[in-house]
Amino acid sequence: MKVATFGAGCFWGVEAAFRRAKGVTSTSVGYMGGHFPNPSYLDVCARITGHAEVVQVEYNPDLVSYEELLEVFWSIHDPTSYNRQGADRGEQYRSVIFYHTPEQEQIARRSKHKLQTSGRYEKEITTQIQAAGEYYLAEAYHQQYYEKQGISKSR
Repeated sequence: MKVATFGAGCFWGVEAAFRRAKGVTSTSVGYMGGHFPNPSYLDVCARITGHAEVVQVEYNPDLVSYEELLEVFWSIHDPTSYNRQGADRGEQYRSVIFYHTPEQEQIARRSKHKLQTSGRYEKEITTQIQAAGEYYLAEAYHQQYYEKQGISKSR
């Protein structure tokens, strides 16, 4: 199994999308990319941590490639919207790819460049690509939130 970490707005819907992806064996939501150790959801919402809401994806590379996971990532949010997705605003909702290996970094950068030059977006893609840091698991009530609430969200 391999691990990938993505931030694309509120982690509830992002997690739901990745849970449906073929080859994904598990997901969890949490926080990454900030300077505040062991943040709570309230800390992150107070915008004092620098963390993004992220989904950590464990996947079987024999069933799904990192490139295919990136296709899911690009398809579920607006990567040109700086620190915002829909009505959600703030750095915790930023578009970010946290890479775990040099290979993931190269693939992510190529994917972003390909999308930027595809003509799909008129505006600049603001997605950050950063080395993965400490991952802080979000509170239990955030995990698989849509499933717990009986929300079916298809994209």
